[in-house]
Amino acid sequence: MKIIRSRAPLRLGLAGGGTDVSPYCDDYGGAVLNATIGMYAYCTIEPLTENKVIFIAADRGETFENEALSQLCYDGFLDLHKGAYNRIVREFNHGKPLPCRITTYSDALAGSGLGSSSTMMVAILTAFVEWLNLPLGEYEIAHLAYEIERKEIGLSGGRQDQYAATFGGFNFMEFNAGDHVIVNPLRVKNWIINELNSSMVLYYTGVSRSSASIIEQQIEQFKIVGSDSLVASHQIKRDAYEMKEALLKGDMPWFANILGRSWEAKRKLAANITNPEIDALMSDAKAVGALAGKVSGAGGGGFIMFIVDPVKKLDLVNRLDTYPGKVVRFHFEKQGVQSWQI
Repeated sequence: MKIIRSRAPLRLGLAGGGTDVSPYCDDYGGAVLNATIGMYAYCTIEPLTENKVIFIAADRGETFENEALSQLCYDGFLDLHKGAYNRIVREFNHGKPLPCRITTYSDALAGSGLGSSSTMMVAILTAFVEWLNLPLGEYEIAHLAYEIERKEIGLSGGRQDQYAATFGGFNFMEFNAGDHVIVNPLRVKNWIINELNSSMVLYYTGVSRSSASIIEQQIEQFKIVGSDSLVASHQIKRDAYEMKEALLKGDMPWFANILGRSWEAKRKLAANITNPEIDALMSDAKAVGALAGKVSGAGGGGFIMFIVDPVKKLDLVNRLDTYPGKVVRFHFEKQGVQSWQI
């Protein structure tokens, strides 16, 4: 019997994060610059002959087993797996159950700020697309992943993660009312990618957090005309356009300046985006040469990305090694989600 596998890359949100969240992007239009990295969410589907479904999140030590039904109930336990299964069965298998074992794991924990939950959804859906030979392209897979997460399961969040995982590479994304999304792949020259790899340090704080609670705070603030959060979001969107230009020109000092400015604006989006520990870490990193730093994703913990002159990179790494978290080696990944059968 055939086995289906898939992997989808995680992403770094370089600029514009938060402007892909409704109602901001519906009212004002959002813009995000992101890039996928060589860390992944993995999925394996094994069709079963007996009428049951088994979902295994190997990295979380969680297993769900049930009779293969047309609709599985959401209860907060492996809802991503259930959501993908439910939608595929309903929309692409005429409501007939699909007995199978789905095993997943990720190179980053949920709440890390690298878009791990949405990336996992993309990986699971793409494995189903491979298994059932469904006629879905990148936009359709990404939109389906967004709809399942945000509208069917009810998880708060934006739109960039699903599209980043599906398309891969460096992308400038525009988000407008009516779920209208345009993904603009950027042709970043190899020397610029090499310079960016040499200039960036990725640090995991060791603290996982709920992005949904932070984003829900932002959503409430978006509704207040003239609020600090709304003004900051306008700045963050402008930063995405400006950083795109800096990236394409390979101007690292300009890139770093925008990253730092964008972090200062991001701090105003919600109360718990930063904390004294993150602030102290940022200050200490700058003392040994970091030009700028920004928390990836919603904030509050997870991964922090730093820009530093490559000749001072080791100084920064050594200083970060004195903290409880860890520096994570990474590279940029040009490929989006991939699937195959064995």
